[in-house]
Amino acid sequence: MSPVLPAALLIAWTLDALFGEPRDAWHPVAWLGRVLGPLGSRLCRWRAAIAFSGGALAWVLMACLLGGAAYGLQHMLLQWPAPVAALLLACVLKPCFAWRMLRDEVAAVEEALGRSLSDGRRRVARLVSRDVRQLDAGEVRETAIETLAENLNDSVVAPLFWFAVAGLPGAVVYRFANTADAMWGYRGRYEWAGKFAARADDLLSWLPARLTAALLWPRPRHWHRLVLEAAGTPSPNGGWPMGAMALRLGVRLRKPGTYALNASARAPEANDMARALRLCTQAAWLALIAGLVASAGRWS
Repeated sequence: MSPVLPAALLIAWTLDALFGEPRDAWHPVAWLGRVLGPLGSRLCRWRAAIAFSGGALAWVLMACLLGGAAYGLQHMLLQWPAPVAALLLACVLKPCFAWRMLRDEVAAVEEALGRSLSDGRRRVARLVSRDVRQLDAGEVRETAIETLAENLNDSVVAPLFWFAVAGLPGAVVYRFANTADAMWGYRGRYEWAGKFAARADDLLSWLPARLTAALLWPRPRHWHRLVLEAAGTPSPNGGWPMGAMALRLGVRLRKPGTYALNASARAPEANDMARALRLCTQAAWLALIAGLVASAGRWS
C-alpha cells in the first residue's frame, strides 16, 4: 500500500490548520480568477449560442489542461522518495480546499454581532453577494450558517471526495469547476457563457453534497424530511447541506424571496452559531478520515 497520497492529504490538512490560505499572489485559485474573469467578459459579448459553445469549449479545454498537468505532476512525484513526494503533493493539494478560512470567517460574524448589528452585517457581506443592509441579527446568523453549511461541501467535502476518487487531478479539476461556477455560473451577464460551467459543477457536486448532508444529519430514519427541505431550494445541491443544518439545529434558514428551510422553526441565536461551527468541525474531520482511508485503499 502506497502511503504517499494519504500522507499528502494529512500534510495538506495540517498546512491548512496552521497557515490557512496563501496570499492571492501565491494562490492558484486567484490565478484562475485572473484568467476566468477576462475570458468570461469576452464570451459575454457574443450571442447566446456562441457564448454557450465558447464557454463549454473553454471549460473543457481548461479542465483537461489542469487535470493533465496535475496527473503528470502526481505521476512524476510518485517516483520520488515518499517523504519528498508527499510534502510536494501536499503543497499543491492544499489550495484545493479551505476549512480554516471558512470556519474563521463564519466565527468572525458572531464576534462582529457581539459588537454591533452593523458590524455583523459588514462581516457577513464578506461571505455572500446578496444585499445585507436590512438584515436583523437573526437573519445575519441565518446567512452565515447557510454559507457555512453549503461551503462545507464546496470547500471541504467535495475536494476531499474527488481527491480520494482520482487523486490530485480529481481535486484540481473540482476546484477549477467550482471556481468557474462561482465566476460564470449565475444568471445575468454570464448566464449563457457560464451555463455549461454551472451544470458541470452541479454534476461534480451532486454526490458530495449528499454525503455532506449525511455527515450533518446522520438520521437515516428521518431522511425524508431532509429530502423535502432540499427540494425547496433552486440549487440541486446547496439545499442538502443547508437543509441538514437547519434540521439538526432546529432553526430556520432562509434567503428572503427565494427559499425557507425548516420554515416553521425559530431564527438562529448566538449559541446556534457555536453549535453549527462544532457540527461542521466534526463533519470536516470525519470527511478527512474518510478521505485518508479511501485514498489509501484507492491508490494502494
